Amino acid sequence: MFLSVFDIFKIGVGPSSSHTMGPMVAAGRFLDALRQQPFRAHGLRASLHGSLAFTGKGHATDRATILGLAGFLPETMDAEAAEAALARNRETRILSPEGLGDLAFDPARDLIFDYDRALPGHANGMVLMATDAQGDVIFREVYYSIGGGFVMTEAELAARGDDTRTDASPKVPFPFASAAEMLEMAERSGRSIAQMKRENERVFRSDAEISAGLRRIWQVMRDCMDRGLATGGILPGGLSIRRRAAAIHEALRAEAGMNLTAPHVINDWMSIYAMAVNEENAAGGQVVTAPTNGAAGVVPAVIRYWLDHVPGASERQLDEFLLTAAAIGGLIKHNASISGAECGCQAEVGSASAMAAAGICAAMGGSPTQVENAAEIALEHHLGMTCDPVKGLVQVPCIERNGLGAIKAVSAASLALRGDGQHFVPLDAAIETMRQTGRDMSDKYKETSLGGLAVNVPNC
Repeated sequence: MFLSVFDIFKIGVGPSSSHTMGPMVAAGRFLDALRQQPFRAHGLRASLHGSLAFTGKGHATDRATILGLAGFLPETMDAEAAEAALARNRETRILSPEGLGDLAFDPARDLIFDYDRALPGHANGMVLMATDAQGDVIFREVYYSIGGGFVMTEAELAARGDDTRTDASPKVPFPFASAAEMLEMAERSGRSIAQMKRENERVFRSDAEISAGLRRIWQVMRDCMDRGLATGGILPGGLSIRRRAAAIHEALRAEAGMNLTAPHVINDWMSIYAMAVNEENAAGGQVVTAPTNGAAGVVPAVIRYWLDHVPGASERQLDEFLLTAAAIGGLIKHNASISGAECGCQAEVGSASAMAAAGICAAMGGSPTQVENAAEIALEHHLGMTCDPVKGLVQVPCIERNGLGAIKAVSAASLALRGDGQHFVPLDAAIETMRQTGRDMSDKYKETSLGGLAVNVPNC
């Protein structure tokens, strides 16, 4: 099994990797397929199903779908150009993707939130259609946004069959598909998890490209965090949630150096690092999936804590952190899920916490068995966590939850580093338990905003 570090960590836009980035990517793929057809389309249409329908407006799925059909992609999207395209569509009811001419698209008519009919392949399903001059559908494709910005067509999902694991299987020197295989290969080769992951990445990229890509990932993470730490105000969406990271950051800086500061204040630092990222995500800013947008704050918060607060930490070890974290994220995605719509928030913040715990454990000198132990502790103590965003927005409880996920990650790594790597529950067992728990979890607790906090607190 191989999943690139640059698939786990993708640069995109908020507020959701599965509900914003995924539909935009799906629309881009649809346009590419439409360009290969022998006929000329006159219009476009889209229908959203399952979780994409129930929480799509709160997650800006409508906006993302329109922008995707206009030709925008998450990683390269220019905010000003996107706003101009949306304004033009509101005025003209036309989209003009490159190479396809002007296509009729009236969001009020052609963008359908289908709350009644879920698609069979995944909770995040959408149908994209091209129409002729009479409005009849002449080309259609079904897409599933399966978490973390990953997208599959109906045919691709069917080809996977009953095996829900998500591996493409290129030939790599260390094709571990489980934590047990990862540890066995590490012991046999004498390499760390990060070293094995780098060897796998080298099949596709040079060392220089890998390192430059990882530096780019961290730069976008840090820039996002810095924006969040400097920006106040009210988040969009109607809940009137105040941004808090900037004010708390200012207070913490004012307290720096005070002799009587309580030791637990370090948790506040970790929390605001994560909250800053997720406030930016909620505002639609540029973020890095880690492994998703809804959990984007955990890994960068732990990196920032490690670099700014741990003696001896150095950005020279950043590659080791990110490669190790990506290895764990790949295992979770391969054997369970990173989608809140599929397995609840245990699959998002739980996965992110496990990744961050593994990364900091490795960066602080942990052995492969200690790294695996750190990831297991973090994931185990997120098992059963539901995804119940109030009003379908990635704000409550998502923003604070990232802060607590970062704290759990650091605690898990610290416990693992205090041991010798031997422990009772294997990471593979925690991952499988998460998959089974997600399968058994009621849909109202899986990113539909039909249960939990979403129905028990005022949301308007």
